[in-house]
Amino acid sequence: MNKDQIKGAAKNVGGKVQEAAGKLTGNTTQQAKGLAKQVEGKAQERVGDLKAAVASVTKR
Repeated sequence: MNKDQIKGAAKNVGGKVQEAAGKLTGNTTQQAKGLAKQVEGKAQERVGDLKAAVASVTKR
């Protein structure tokens, strides 16, 4: 795993926690921020996946 994959996974988990906290408290703003953080995390994970794929192809 590279740093983008790790950071992306962490953002995704943090976003899920934030969304759940927003649901528990009825705070729709926190829910929305949590969902946005999840999307950002997933995108960063995909960038990391792409970097890993490129690195494995260029090593050959």
